[in-house]
Amino acid sequence: MGSVKDLVIIKPPTPNEPGIGRFVFSDRYSVFDWGEMPDQIADKGKAICLATAYFFEKLEDAGIKTHYLGVVENGVPKRLAELQNPQNVLEIKLLRVLKPPIQNDRYDYSIYQKEQGNFLIPLEIIYRNALPAGSSIFRRLQSGSLKLSDLGLEQLPQPGQILSRPIFDLSTKLETTDRYLTWDEARQIAGLSSSELNELQRQTFLINQIITQEAQKLGLFNEDGKVEFGFDEQRNLILVDALGTLDECRFTYAGLPVSKEIARIYYRKTTWYRDVEAAKNLDRLNWKTLVKSSPSPLPPQLAKGIAEIYKAYANALCQRQWFETPPLSKVLEAIKPFIA
Repeated sequence: MGSVKDLVIIKPPTPNEPGIGRFVFSDRYSVFDWGEMPDQIADKGKAICLATAYFFEKLEDAGIKTHYLGVVENGVPKRLAELQNPQNVLEIKLLRVLKPPIQNDRYDYSIYQKEQGNFLIPLEIIYRNALPAGSSIFRRLQSGSLKLSDLGLEQLPQPGQILSRPIFDLSTKLETTDRYLTWDEARQIAGLSSSELNELQRQTFLINQIITQEAQKLGLFNEDGKVEFGFDEQRNLILVDALGTLDECRFTYAGLPVSKEIARIYYRKTTWYRDVEAAKNLDRLNWKTLVKSSPSPLPPQLAKGIAEIYKAYANALCQRQWFETPPLSKVLEAIKPFIA
């Protein structure tokens, strides 16, 4: 079980052949790497499933290989146009997940030097079209762990700055706490060739472009988001996991957040968040055991507002009234007091 979705294995993958699996998108949510939070967001799972299916189908039309097989209704995977009702299960080609072992308090990625294909690449690729105030970029620049030259910038950016061209960033995927990497570090730990790294960047650029264009049709600005890849049995790049959703992207509408960022904004004001940050500074591997408090549920009105946003986004994106909910603009007005 994951923090926000479950995986059902129908046919396990092998080194030479992908398997078949199903993502069951739940109404759970997670912030700051904590895992499952104490409450849930109503119908979030169905809204996320529909949104990611929409982008998988859109990207396949653009020539991007994906692991998407369809949205499951009555036990059968279907294209979105064939669905009768919103669903929360996605059928996928299943790749192997090769978790690097920990040796001497470090992750050992040597296994990836030997594998040829049919596995998840242990990286998350983040694209950034803007640098909102909550972006990790500012913290990393201040600490010295990131340099302007790494971003292709000549002067310090300002919070809220819209970039003239997107910045790509990388982090680990299979570690207890995400760790940012340079491109050279990423290439080495994942066992990628220079041409594979270039292709990964090219596809990420195209994916960002398509998500940004689709968001613009809804009046949304795509500030940043993440994508994940694997290799198929012939070592071709294949887009995996989920994308273009309010969990994977940070959208704004007239400056207001339209994403999981709303929950982050609320929790950043709590004692629990301060305890999480203090624990991470003490021990990046075992920080959860050091957190002194537990998160409280979201206020009921805020939880309802976030649920309406997820549903309104799915409706608008697919141009279909999957859910009985007001449009995004009206929903956002109702929760403005929580995110101002």
